Amino acid sequence: MKDPRLKSPAVARNRQPILEVLQDLLPERARVLEVASGSGEHAVYLAGARPGWRWQPSDPNPHALASIDAWCEGAGLRNLAAPIRLDVSDPDDWPDGPFEAIVVINLLHISPWTVTEALMAGAGTSLARAGVLYLYGPFRREGRHTAPSNAAFDTDLQARDPCWGIRDLDAVTSEAERCGLDLERVVAMPANNLSVVFRRP
Repeated sequence: MKDPRLKSPAVARNRQPILEVLQDLLPERARVLEVASGSGEHAVYLAGARPGWRWQPSDPNPHALASIDAWCEGAGLRNLAAPIRLDVSDPDDWPDGPFEAIVVINLLHISPWTVTEALMAGAGTSLARAGVLYLYGPFRREGRHTAPSNAAFDTDLQARDPCWGIRDLDAVTSEAERCGLDLERVVAMPANNLSVVFRRP
């Protein structure tokens, strides 16, 4: 049978820097919802590094769910739950919280803006008090790309789907604030990406 596990080359590059940011943000024990877990590789790595984090991966895509399930089964981690289907645009899909953290890696630029709006609304109601929304990916700052490679990537994204594209951090922050989340910090990451941290007061 074909191995259902998907593999992303970027994971090996960014998983340790992501872990280092999350370790600085989260307590030793935390309930974490990962939105759009993709292949599932981040879930396995991050849950494996921190046994006190109860990690809930999710994705709306059946192929991604099969991959996540296979990675989870192979890892055998007690703090890593089986993946759930979650379309952030459907309020009925959101699992019961509260969560100390919601982690979203490389989603905003490969989805319509309405997904960002729905994500902020869901996070605003699903996070515990002082809970963290962690975003990782490329962003524009003050309306400008942070590197020529990001500008080229943005052009490619919009050629694939006009609703996709690298989001402006100011617009994302405004939407987060509208849903009761405060911008706490922005951290430069590998390959001209950013970690963007919002917190529920």
